[in-house]
Amino acid sequence: MKIALVHDYLREYGGAERVVEVLHEIYPDAPLYTAVYSSKNAAWAKIFPKVIPSFLQKIPFASSQHEFLGTLTPLAFESFDFSKFDLVISVTSEAAKGIITRPSTLHICYMLTPTRYLWSAHDFYFKRPPAKFRFIPFFRAISKVPVKYLKIWDKIAASRPDVVIGISTVVSQRIKKYYGREAEVIFPPVETEKFRNSASSRKSFFLIVNRLVPYKRVDIAIKVFNKLGVPLIVVGKGTEETKLKRMAKSNIKFVGELTDAKLADYYRKCAALILPQEEDFGIVALEAQAAGAPVIAFKAGGALDTVIPGETGVFFEKQDAGSLARAVKRFRSLTFEKEKLKKNAERFSKENFKKNFLELTKKYARL
Repeated sequence: MKIALVHDYLREYGGAERVVEVLHEIYPDAPLYTAVYSSKNAAWAKIFPKVIPSFLQKIPFASSQHEFLGTLTPLAFESFDFSKFDLVISVTSEAAKGIITRPSTLHICYMLTPTRYLWSAHDFYFKRPPAKFRFIPFFRAISKVPVKYLKIWDKIAASRPDVVIGISTVVSQRIKKYYGREAEVIFPPVETEKFRNSASSRKSFFLIVNRLVPYKRVDIAIKVFNKLGVPLIVVGKGTEETKLKRMAKSNIKFVGELTDAKLADYYRKCAALILPQEEDFGIVALEAQAAGAPVIAFKAGGALDTVIPGETGVFFEKQDAGSLARAVKRFRSLTFEKEKLKKNAERFSKENFKKNFLELTKKYARL
């Protein structure tokens, strides 16, 4: 069976790219197709036998500023020829689902979420556009026509895969809401073995592991821990870093980006991980649990799949400082068993992902 993989862009390494990397372990001979490829920023992709970017690669700066090419991206994915493949697997939160395959080719789409800026986060992107777009006069007004076109195309694109898989319950619900399609759920792979608990003694500090960007709502945690005076360590970098550092009192420490080994040590020693944002899935919640750390999470999104209240963490109901502060207080009155935390994390292991994905592929390949 000839197999190809498809991903929106190759210019970084994050949760989506981890999925693509694990699919390579399952299908090591499969080439990888993408809109644009930065060999410098996505050096990890050299593991593939071949990386095939679209014609957008020839446009100067496309690999670093692909956001400006939104209306061309559909054409880029439609231009690929998959006629020689029996199975194509797309991993996407944008346009890669829109590839065109012949009737005899099985197209399985592993959907990270319906295109955020068109659907679930439309107002976030266009009422408060990212900094790189704010210099464009009347950005919201001039974006209406291309956004309307992209919404129409996106719905058509979502009808093309033979099988759609969501990464979490909430993503499966969004797929139904925006695309009218049923989607099975296969949770993304978590490399739990990297973070498994050791004999490290747990300390009194709390931990945040996040990109420091507005929708991650790290500002809520800063406000709460400023008042509590309890140590909080913030791992990550991003556009909000300067602002958040100005907000923070001396009990809050920013440590930037860390290696997996150093991050694992923080997970093993922290009192709990704070998750103030709504995630499509949220791998860090499971990394923390694998290391024996409970989670204090906003009750929404992927956390509803990954956190068991009272056993592996606690929820807070509203995305505000008061609700989080009450959750921290409630957390302090509870005890958590390391074995239950570890057992829950193992449900989402890389090995389980591989098993579940292979079973699903075999199921549909026989149809």
